[in-house]
Amino acid sequence: MRVIAGEYKGRRLKTLDGLNVRPTSDKLRETVFNIINQKVQGKRFLDLCAGSGAVGIEAISRGADGVTFVEQSRRAHQIISDNLRACGIRDGVHVVNRDALTALKYFASQDVGFDLIYFDPPYESEVYSPVLFLLGKNEILSDKGIVVVEHRRNVELAESFGFLTKYREVRQGDSCLSFYRREMIESLEFKL
Repeated sequence: MRVIAGEYKGRRLKTLDGLNVRPTSDKLRETVFNIINQKVQGKRFLDLCAGSGAVGIEAISRGADGVTFVEQSRRAHQIISDNLRACGIRDGVHVVNRDALTALKYFASQDVGFDLIYFDPPYESEVYSPVLFLLGKNEILSDKGIVVVEHRRNVELAESFGFLTKYREVRQGDSCLSFYRREMIESLEFKL
């Protein structure tokens, strides 16, 4: 696995070993960043269920202002730290060793927000809906922010979760990327 573009292009990244591990392929990461690339520069990025941290490191390489990696596995947490160190990345990154829901509840309580969120839990996980509902009812995602969810191709995610609405879907191999954004609800003012 390698960084595809930007400042750290070509750097090799460690991955996790094991049958339950499915890192986001270089090709799928390239697809994601071809779609969101214009929105990465200077933005706050959350790599949720980060695994090896490859997606977040790609965001840093392409100019994200700051990246937070959330990963509950201690082994994966160490791999993320190793990959950041190998790339020479020290500033603007936070590695959080918690499960996705606990981390998001903490971010909501502290008014921590992000412009881009990449959410890639294990495909068999049952955390998709709870996490997306939590994102859809809090202001963790900025008003013009985007949530990208990687999931199995044959799994259909709901069209909306609270204020989150799906606006695009991209299928590639066995994987699917669902793109969500905040539904803008304008308050109506009545004049007498």
